[in-house]
Amino acid sequence: MNNPAYQHTFHIPVMGIGYTIDTPLKVAHYGISSVISLVDDVLMEKMREFYSKKLKLPFQSISNQAGDYRARRITAYLNLVDMVSGKKFEKLKNALPDHPGVRKYRDMLPDTTGQGPVHDDFHGHQKNRESFSLTSLTIGNIDVNIMTKLDRENYRGQQQLPSEYNDAHAALRGYAKSTLRSSLVLSAGMNPGLYSYLEEFDDFYPDDTGTLSKKITLKVSDYRSALIQGKYLAKKGLWVSEYRIESGLNCGGHAFATDGYLLGPILEEFKQKREELIRTTHELLGEALTTKRRSCPATPLPVKFSVQGGVGTAEEHRFLLEHYELDSVGWGTPFLLVPEVVNVDAETQQLLRNAREKDLYLSDTSPLGVPFNTLWGNTRDIEKTRRIISGRPGSPCPRKFASNNKEFTRRSICTASRQYQRLKIRELDSTDLPLEEYKREYDKATVKSCICAGLGTSALLVKGLDTKTEGKGVSVCPGPNMAYFSETVSLQKMADHIYGRTNLIERKDRPNMFIKEADMYIDHLSKKMLQSPQPLPDRQRKALLKFQHNLMEGINYYIDIFSSTGHSRFLYDLKALEYRLNRLQLTE
Repeated sequence: MNNPAYQHTFHIPVMGIGYTIDTPLKVAHYGISSVISLVDDVLMEKMREFYSKKLKLPFQSISNQAGDYRARRITAYLNLVDMVSGKKFEKLKNALPDHPGVRKYRDMLPDTTGQGPVHDDFHGHQKNRESFSLTSLTIGNIDVNIMTKLDRENYRGQQQLPSEYNDAHAALRGYAKSTLRSSLVLSAGMNPGLYSYLEEFDDFYPDDTGTLSKKITLKVSDYRSALIQGKYLAKKGLWVSEYRIESGLNCGGHAFATDGYLLGPILEEFKQKREELIRTTHELLGEALTTKRRSCPATPLPVKFSVQGGVGTAEEHRFLLEHYELDSVGWGTPFLLVPEVVNVDAETQQLLRNAREKDLYLSDTSPLGVPFNTLWGNTRDIEKTRRIISGRPGSPCPRKFASNNKEFTRRSICTASRQYQRLKIRELDSTDLPLEEYKREYDKATVKSCICAGLGTSALLVKGLDTKTEGKGVSVCPGPNMAYFSETVSLQKMADHIYGRTNLIERKDRPNMFIKEADMYIDHLSKKMLQSPQPLPDRQRKALLKFQHNLMEGINYYIDIFSSTGHSRFLYDLKALEYRLNRLQLTE
């Protein structure tokens, strides 16, 4: 772990499309890093206009008739966020030590002295008071996220545009041309075409001093994925500056389940093999940069390792940092109850406050075909249900960002769209399926929801902006951890909870994050078994057995770790999981 004084040990991950769209403007000047989604350029254009008017800045709209409008909108919005955040930070650094903003910055910091919380700096700890310096403050990173699967082809009239105008490619170009000096977070797996496109931009290469103007962060679910992608990029002369490890199931948004590999053992593998990962990728990087006749650092560039997914207590936060020697821990879902930081409309926030375990579930609503964490009763799903009841299932599809299906059309369309669902139902009607099977296939088609509009609408509602095109329905994607947070709080109070200065969880029955994830994986395995044909084909049986074996190894790992680190109170829960896993009756 490498965290200098006056730097936070948590970051705020990307949440949905609009929830963290302007979070850096609210937290970067306090030294807190956060991530903006680059999915929706229309939303970014609306937000740029909103802030330009609010801050009395010049604004010139970029219409969708303009050349390269998607990339240009993204660049313009990111430049605004960079400029405004920078000015707010400089104002803070130039303020007097007792300025309210300075005190807030200081009061939120973790304890880096071993003498108690840093917020006591000006209240009795002379050593802390003398060492605290405004010149030592750091601005939080303004990182951006590209979900690599959202790389829709685009057209001008009937003509398909070159791949650099695909959605993810254009988003990359928009970021690359911005003034930000931060990280590009790539999630949802490899996109070889997009990764190759990174080579076109000088800012992703080290300069003569070994400095990267723009860095690459990979969001991964296991070590193997990190090694494959890290090596792939290194062979192109591109360095991965951070590996952001996320729980496969115990997270918000889309859930990319592993083959039964649990988060703790995955983090342990990163801890044991990080030097190997760095050495291997550095060697490949050197060869690639030499071939490209670019400056090549003699020693590996800095690499960070972080984690996110399900963390909810200060004890878990400290354990992750210390035991696995990590640089940062992502806190996402709890921040949905911090209106000072994220954009959550009043109705959705009420649903979140009241949510319990039964209300939070993995759904099939995502058009991407990936399990999606959602909240029962969200207004976008209510809209969807009303359309189904009225006999007009599907969404008008105002954004089309999730268009990736060519089952019925030459151009990709979204499976949540009215167009797709009408065609799918027409196909079902032409078959002679039994009623029960027909209903199952009908429900499977119509369950898809327009999340690419729904995940951005909340930001428009909070800002009082027009939602005529998008509709007022809101999609929200909290992780299971939401069940244990029920109070709307300030940024200060959430920071105090993260660092153990207060406790926001009133319930006494919240399971440890590792135990919760293991429980979810057993549920996941049970569901896979129920959905498998009987008798099980040999290949499928072997895959399920491997899944079960990996889960059992993970549970045994936790038993050893918790026994040796003084967390024996969790052993009963682990033994219960072990018993439950053995009862699944999956044998050789």
